[in-house]
Amino acid sequence: MPHNLVSKDDIDTYQRDGIVIVRGLFADHVDTLRAGIARNMETPGPYASNNDKAGERGRFFDDYCNWERIPEFRDVIMSSAAAEVAADLMCSEAVQLFHDHVLVKEPGTTMATPWHQDGPYYFVDGRQNVSFWSPLDPVTDATLRCVAGSHLWEKPVLPTKWAKNEPFFDPAPYMPVPDPDAETMDIREWEMEPGDAVAFNFGVLHGARGNSAAARRRAFSLRLLGDDARYTQRSGPTSPPFPDHGMVQGQRLREDWFPTLYTRPE
Repeated sequence: MPHNLVSKDDIDTYQRDGIVIVRGLFADHVDTLRAGIARNMETPGPYASNNDKAGERGRFFDDYCNWERIPEFRDVIMSSAAAEVAADLMCSEAVQLFHDHVLVKEPGTTMATPWHQDGPYYFVDGRQNVSFWSPLDPVTDATLRCVAGSHLWEKPVLPTKWAKNEPFFDPAPYMPVPDPDAETMDIREWEMEPGDAVAFNFGVLHGARGNSAAARRRAFSLRLLGDDARYTQRSGPTSPPFPDHGMVQGQRLREDWFPTLYTRPE
């Protein structure tokens, strides 16, 4: 039986569309995550950015890979139902931690999160994966937007540097970034309460509008891996880079850096 936060229909939807909403996934951890984000913004990590883009107003802070130094993030990752729910959605026997990601848009921030797929930025291959995007403030217009079924496209979308809009790798193997609104794609988005979470596959095309609200929009993302996740070499530095990881093509990700969070009972 799946965890009580998800149903068999949710699992089928996730497998088919690559996206589903999980109401209340982090509802019991909202205050802890808010405290963790405050700590993260006070002491940013080496990958932190304010996404300063010419012509845009406001502050769009993001940072990732901080769970080992931000105790609030570590506590939520280890104690919440996220890993068990991920196992259900991925149809996986075990769940491995990949990384955390914080995204904060202050009031009046005009910069949109560009349309992108997470997978092409990563050194991970495999279909069994999930990213949870959870707002810690009520969201309407600044919510996550995802293109259903895009995780099944034949070619991945070109990864770009958000503020500079430059390609991350050689564009040749990738398809250009589409415009889902202009092309009337099947975009899924929800109004969300703090602690709700959108679950989406690393291959799902997604983005978010700027924040026109009078309150900040804080979001916590958690990226998790399933049974078929393997290291793959990209044509350049990945994001996150995880320097000196020492892994080789086709290897399971090393447990000392990417611990197993959940294993199904026999």
